[in-house]
Amino acid sequence: MGWQEYCFEGVWTFTPEKWEDERGYFFESFNASTLPDELRHIQFVQDNEAQSQRNVIRGLHYQLPPYAQSKLVRCVQGGIMDVIVDIRPGSDTFGRHCCIYLDDILKMQLFVPQGFAHGYVVLSNTAIVSYKCDNYYNPKYEGGLLFNDPVLAINWKLMYGVQPIVSEKDLKLPGLKDYKPFI
Repeated sequence: MGWQEYCFEGVWTFTPEKWEDERGYFFESFNASTLPDELRHIQFVQDNEAQSQRNVIRGLHYQLPPYAQSKLVRCVQGGIMDVIVDIRPGSDTFGRHCCIYLDDILKMQLFVPQGFAHGYVVLSNTAIVSYKCDNYYNPKYEGGLLFNDPVLAINWKLMYGVQPIVSEKDLKLPGLKDYKPFI
């Protein structure tokens, strides 16, 4: 329960305490006073929600400074494999990725700091994903990486032979070797 640093410096997971009885359950999905000291400066300004069907891949998306975004991601319904890629220039882990399963049972959340590309694949029949952002969306500063870039070599956990459902826009994203950190 609580906050734990996960896979890269600055990336955190949060598993809330959940109270259940014959009526159902209750938990605090967000409480700023529980943030670890390293995240106390974060001020979320926008909430987003997306509903998708099985085998949909969304991402890998990011925004460049000055509109870079940190995100607090949770799966409200269903289950997803969430993927982040370190795209921080000069980082010792630049180009490496990390995956985590988020679902509506454990209610775990993932804090993705600025400087990471983010995406996910839906592993349940449908999923609803909600995330808080600490900066506003700005299309002039958006970017992304191709989900199936061989340099990244992400295993999206799709069954053999299943074709992912990916937007036309995301199919045109560049690979990591063509990533440009500044506009």
